[in-house]
Amino acid sequence: MEPRSCDTFVAVPPATVDNRIIFGKNSDRLFDEVQEIVYFPAAVHDNSREHLKCTYIEIDQVPETYAIVLSRPAWLWGAEMGANEHGVCIGNEAVWGREEVCDEEALLGMDLVRLGLERADTAEKALNVIVDLLEKYGQGGNCAEGTLLFSYHNSFLIADRHEAWILETAGKYWAAEKIQEGVRNISNQLSITTKIDREHPDMRNYAKQKGWWDGKKEFDFAATYSYVDTAKMMVSPGRFCEGYKLLNKHKGNITFETMMEILRDKPSGINMEGEFLTTASMVSILPQDSNLPCIHFFTGTPDPERSVFKPFIFVPNISQLLDTTSPILELDEPVKKKPHFKNKPDRRHPLYQIHQQALEVIDGNEEKGKIILDNMKKLEKELFKEMESVLQNKHVDVDKIVNLFPQSAKDEIIIYKSNVNVSS
Repeated sequence: MEPRSCDTFVAVPPATVDNRIIFGKNSDRLFDEVQEIVYFPAAVHDNSREHLKCTYIEIDQVPETYAIVLSRPAWLWGAEMGANEHGVCIGNEAVWGREEVCDEEALLGMDLVRLGLERADTAEKALNVIVDLLEKYGQGGNCAEGTLLFSYHNSFLIADRHEAWILETAGKYWAAEKIQEGVRNISNQLSITTKIDREHPDMRNYAKQKGWWDGKKEFDFAATYSYVDTAKMMVSPGRFCEGYKLLNKHKGNITFETMMEILRDKPSGINMEGEFLTTASMVSILPQDSNLPCIHFFTGTPDPERSVFKPFIFVPNISQLLDTTSPILELDEPVKKKPHFKNKPDRRHPLYQIHQQALEVIDGNEEKGKIILDNMKKLEKELFKEMESVLQNKHVDVDKIVNLFPQSAKDEIIIYKSNVNVSS
């Protein structure tokens, strides 16, 4: 099995309609990994010197953290993708290159996603948070639960209401590209070439010392830090190119629904199938008008073509999202394993469990399967219409919005339960 990973997209006006930035990501992970959707409120930390436990290591805490919503593999601290109360969105990708990957436990790229969201109220500030932590703590460690060893460097797509940044790393070295208009995507390869808007101060000198760059030719980050030996490359150039084509095809007319169509596209490989598959998806609407709310859609289930994108809006007093939160497993509890999932506890949350049963019906019963899919599409269309109304009317009913995502998840579960034989 060749480890592969995700695709992340952004479209910035004038590539979009209604003066909105649209962010989207498919999280492509091991087929048996559960991804949960969780919310954490803003918090003030009494002692900024206290330590924060990430997936593997402890780091210094900061005095204040922002409210965040995450789509994350249920076994770890960080996240594949998410957003914060200020409209910052981040997704990361696995990348490999000439610089050796560190197996020693440090910060995972997924930890850096969460930390950027917790600590920054703009995209560029999130970039600063990530590169500062990268310099101080490094990146490394196993990115999979169980026996598979899966380590990589990371690239990030970071967006807010006004701009987006691509940040690509090789060990502690990095380059960043600012996106102020048009479309951009990242996949499992370095993609920043000669347009470098910010960089690690020693990035070029290091490349020169290693003999990767002669110091005379125009510096190209991807060409310099990528593998020369193509046999070693674990990238998907086809998927990267196909993703850009899909974005470019709709340039000027991209909506959040367009982005969802791209994430659902199977012929391109964007919607991945197999041992590595699309385990969860996210699309965000980031209006440049600060009077309008940012809306973040999450599936929380595999295969976006057969999942419902459910909306989330930040308002005060949001409670935890119980139907998409995986069970907390105590270390001293006997591990409950699914028979076909080796070396992993059962982390399925309620929505995931019933969704998997519904997929079995869809695959095995054409008549019932059509009913389920039709009802899923109907629910999704109703949610989309409701969200467009919020954006057009510039009115947020806080009492209703506070339960928007959990109610959408419950409505989805009702669809599945009405067509699935659920044992007590």
